[in-house]
Amino acid sequence: MHQLNVPDPGVLPFAMGSFDTIGPLSRADFPHRHTFHELVYVTAGSGAHVIDLAAWPLRPPQLCLVAPGRVHHWERTGELDGRVVLFDDDFLLNHPEDREALRRLAARPVLRPTGDAARAIGALLAEMDREYQAAAPGFISVLQAYLHVLLVRAGRLAEDAPGPGTPGGSERGASVAARFAELLARPEGAARTVRDCAALLGVSVGRLQEAVKEATGTTPGRMIRKAQVLEAKRLLAGTALTVGQVARQTGFGDPAYFCRFFRRETGSSPGDFRRTVRGNHHDRVLVSIDPADPPA
Repeated sequence: MHQLNVPDPGVLPFAMGSFDTIGPLSRADFPHRHTFHELVYVTAGSGAHVIDLAAWPLRPPQLCLVAPGRVHHWERTGELDGRVVLFDDDFLLNHPEDREALRRLAARPVLRPTGDAARAIGALLAEMDREYQAAAPGFISVLQAYLHVLLVRAGRLAEDAPGPGTPGGSERGASVAARFAELLARPEGAARTVRDCAALLGVSVGRLQEAVKEATGTTPGRMIRKAQVLEAKRLLAGTALTVGQVARQTGFGDPAYFCRFFRRETGSSPGDFRRTVRGNHHDRVLVSIDPADPPA
């Protein structure tokens, strides 16, 4: 788990630069997750960006969003170049609506702008970097405004690109559902029950079920099961924890029951999944998972 490490995070929970100036962790080739948001605009390079076990082939220019809690790494990269923007929720105080924009973008973590859109994003990031480096009076509010513009433009790209979506719902119900999804995205989220989540959100179990169903078309229980499967896959693929330890970290007191659950949800045992993922790590054939952008 990586924290946002900037010179004075109490004043500026924000950092940006190139892959080289941010440091080697910005191109880490091992699975890891952050407590902060990361936006990466890749302008050159080969290989893949792996986000929650899905490999996105690099076809610059490419805008990538890594939400807090998501596991990612860079694989087989060569000549990687671009800009990296790191920030936490405190940096969004002037534009609280950006939290909802980030939540929507998390469903579409990789975008490939073209033409004028690509040039506009590149120019905006270059201006952001100049403002950040100069640190002139008022630069924090300017950076917040630039980040807001960047997220709005990224949202337009996501709307134009086919991808997963969710049904609408009332504003209040959508807010409860969004906060529920944020709870599940945290490392400990998969181990929580529906009742635990309702208590943390200050709503009844019935209200949580109603809001989540209205906003997403599914149930809180199903979302928790999906979070448990995803977290289990992360731990099996990226750590040396035993199956029993993975079971406990995902909310299962009985490893045997966890194994039955995992097989039912994935069609594979935890051990078989781990062997398959690790066996394919060095020989993976990269394929596009973007329906709007077939493999070259």
